[in-house]
Amino acid sequence: MPRALTAFSSLYFATLLMLLGSGLLSTYLGLTLAANGVSELWIGLLMTGYYGGLVMGASVGHRLIARVGHIRAFVAGAGLVTASVLCHALFDNVIVWLGLRVLVGMAMMCQFMVLESWLNEQSESHQRGMVFASYMVVTYLGLVLGQVVFAIKPELSLDHLLYVAMCFSLCLVPVATTRQIHPAPLRPAPLKARLFLQRIPQALTTIGVAGLMMGAFYGMAPVYAKSVGLPTSEIGMFMAVTICAGLAAQWPAGWLSDRIDRSQLIQVSAMVLTAVSVVMAIGLMPAGGLIFMTAIFGLMVFTLYPMAVALANDHVEPDDRVPLSAMLLVTFGLGASVGPLVSSGLMKWLGPGMLYVFMAACSAILVFRVRSAAVTGDHLVEAAPLQFMPAAGNLASSPLSAAIDPRVEESAVIEQMQDEVVVEESAAADSGLDADQDDHRPG
Repeated sequence: MPRALTAFSSLYFATLLMLLGSGLLSTYLGLTLAANGVSELWIGLLMTGYYGGLVMGASVGHRLIARVGHIRAFVAGAGLVTASVLCHALFDNVIVWLGLRVLVGMAMMCQFMVLESWLNEQSESHQRGMVFASYMVVTYLGLVLGQVVFAIKPELSLDHLLYVAMCFSLCLVPVATTRQIHPAPLRPAPLKARLFLQRIPQALTTIGVAGLMMGAFYGMAPVYAKSVGLPTSEIGMFMAVTICAGLAAQWPAGWLSDRIDRSQLIQVSAMVLTAVSVVMAIGLMPAGGLIFMTAIFGLMVFTLYPMAVALANDHVEPDDRVPLSAMLLVTFGLGASVGPLVSSGLMKWLGPGMLYVFMAACSAILVFRVRSAAVTGDHLVEAAPLQFMPAAGNLASSPLSAAIDPRVEESAVIEQMQDEVVVEESAAADSGLDADQDDHRPG
């Protein structure tokens, strides 16, 4: 298996560089705006713009890949991100920065789609679980390394923007020089929103709340940490510890999730999150205590999304798991777009501690909404997959993640997401071949 993963090293390296640059950029922008006295509302709005761009980029990415191919689409996305990052150094206007954040989100989603469809194309059925899990681990590692930069270079300067631009420039190299065959273009999967709202309301609620909390965390946690007196080097550590705790929690949570009622596990996690968030909202603790509490926060909050995905898969037939993947990602993206905006408004009007008051309120929703007694089991699928897959939980994924998720049958992906243009071209080619054979038959 390690030999098999070596074949994807170039794609993993490109992913690592992208997430390193993205994580570094998000924290840098938040800290820079806070240092310049910009309103928390604008800081939250910039993160909202980023997640909104990610959601919008799914539709744009499908069309772009179908038109110009995977490598050109990836190069175009990386070029747009690099130029947008450098534009932050040229303009001090937050309205311009907002537009740039939307553009970065759209371009990065296109890049995610290229990487994930490529991983699916090159992996065999028995490898997909390891390939998918490794991809998620790389996203976590990239996000952590992006925060570690602040521990090494705590002084805020334009150098950080240059590092981000370098990351997105260098991520072009392994993709542009690959000799692998282009994957087949895929089209967007149908959402089937009404079906899923009726069948998996608790899972969708958990996904939406996870989006609210993760969007608020990535957008406003650096501002909160700065407001409570942490220096820039420790703010990077604050963020990195949270993300590392989330990564460490994935496999233990998966082991528990496959043996304990998932809705009960989500409810218990939400209870712990509520208590931890209240303690952090009150504050009045040394830096070491704050780091410890945010580690517990990361352990709980980063497992909400994958547990909810597993719960949803338990109640959806195999043929509907491709549109389910798209529905869950859209739900998470919408929540992640709203979370920074609401939490930043609360912080502006009532103080920085309101970030974790907002977190406590969000997790309290799950305490009362997601419970075992509310799961009827009417739609429980006997052939539901047991495996719990780690998930990045920051929308570092696209609707094409269904293609490499081992819980989704490969045939269902091909049937529901295969590009109609490719099918038509294939049919036309077959017709032309048949006609050519007819011309050469003896009359």
